[in-house]
Amino acid sequence: MSTPHPGSPPTDELPFFVYGTLLPGEPNHELFLRGRTTGERPAVLPRALLYDGPGYPYAIDGHGRVHGTLLTAVPGVYGELLGLLDHLEEYLGPGHPRNLYERVVREVELPGESGAGQGGVEVGGEGAGPVRAWVYLAAAAVTRSLRTGGSLIDGGRWVTGRSPGGPRTP
Repeated sequence: MSTPHPGSPPTDELPFFVYGTLLPGEPNHELFLRGRTTGERPAVLPRALLYDGPGYPYAIDGHGRVHGTLLTAVPGVYGELLGLLDHLEEYLGPGHPRNLYERVVREVELPGESGAGQGGVEVGGEGAGPVRAWVYLAAAAVTRSLRTGGSLIDGGRWVTGRSPGGPRTP
C-alpha cells in the first residue's frame, strides 16, 4: 500500500514503532490502537534521542536509543490506522512546514532477536535482523528547538523519564 501523501515513498504495510502516548498503558493507546493492532512487541530505535515535550515526547536522530513498542495493524485497517496516527501526530506530508512530526521509515531492533541478518524483516516473519517500521520523529523546526533548549530523557524511556512536576514545553 502506498502512503496517503503525495511525494511519500511507496511502502508495504509497515509496522509502527511508538514511544510515547501510544505505548500500552498510555492514554492514546486505548483511544487509537484498541482493536486496530494484532501484535505489540518491545522494540528499540537505535541512533535516536528522546526529549520531553508538552505532555508527549519527541524522538530525534542522535547517538542514543529510544525504547518503545512495535505495533502491527490488523489486516484490513492499515489505511485507517495510518490516517489516524498521521492526524494525531500532526503529520501533513513529507517536509510540510506545519508538521509537528515527520513520518519516516527506520530500522528498529527487537530485544532477544539475533542481529546476524541483513536488511529488514516483517514483524510476523521469523528471521534475524532489524525490522523496518514507520516512526514519527520530530519535524525539523521542533528538532532545532529541542537541540538548543530541550530536556533530554536519559535512557530513552518516556514512561519512566517523565518529570513528576508534569510535562514541559520544549
